[in-house]
Amino acid sequence: MHCLVFPGQGVQRRGMGGELFERYPRETAAATELLGYSVADLCRDDPDDRLADTRYAQPAVFLVNALSWMDLERAGRRYGYFAGHSLGELNALVAAGVIDLMDGLALVRRRAELMAGVTRGAMVAVVGPSPARVEATLHGAGLNLVHVANRNSDRQVTVAGDRPQLALAVKALRGQSARVLPVSVSGPFHTPLMASAGRAFATVLREYEFRAGHTPVMSSVTGTEFAPDQAVRLLSGQIHRPVEWVRTVRALRAAGVDHFDEVNGTTLTAFIARIAAQPTEELV
Repeated sequence: MHCLVFPGQGVQRRGMGGELFERYPRETAAATELLGYSVADLCRDDPDDRLADTRYAQPAVFLVNALSWMDLERAGRRYGYFAGHSLGELNALVAAGVIDLMDGLALVRRRAELMAGVTRGAMVAVVGPSPARVEATLHGAGLNLVHVANRNSDRQVTVAGDRPQLALAVKALRGQSARVLPVSVSGPFHTPLMASAGRAFATVLREYEFRAGHTPVMSSVTGTEFAPDQAVRLLSGQIHRPVEWVRTVRALRAAGVDHFDEVNGTTLTAFIARIAAQPTEELV
């Protein structure tokens, strides 16, 4: 069984989307009208480094993801499951028929605005130690304002939180022989410090209808199938809870998925290749 996965913020880059905007002029024009600016121009020129700004990066990634999926659908590709990492989960819901494309884009625009409004924090990627070891290091250092934000693979997590405490966390993690790299986001995404944005997004989500889709989506919050009647809780919680990508991939494999395709890059493909079928004693 095949699964198509959609990446989130972080894959944005100048030139992203290429000729997709020309191949899908109706959707591109509708997006321009909804957003008030051209994503095609944004991706081509990246004026004022806007792709580094969450408010622009998330709608751009979402639209390019969506048009890439439409290309696959037009070519006759069919999938048994969809899944997305963070923002990409909204793409998965569009692909599965749970929400319409423009409703998804409107939600992403508001999501990006709310997340960009929480600026007192930062995020780093930690490569090497297991997620459990990273958490133990943070706990041992008494850093209560720093949290694991994404469990991406058996040996890669992101950590986010208060900037002064995050600087201390980086020192502690490097002491564990971890490779620590900055992540270009504006806040402590997917941590309890984003709770206010999550609550505000829940209010927005209640204005939208989430239908029973034609293809199952695996939630990156719970690692179980996305339930449309729980959309408000799941999608708002995603903002201030960790992205459980390891759990999601293992659940997809357990459901029979044996092949993954990815749109808009290979970031998730690399993570998936580094997720063992089952956790081992060494990893935990």
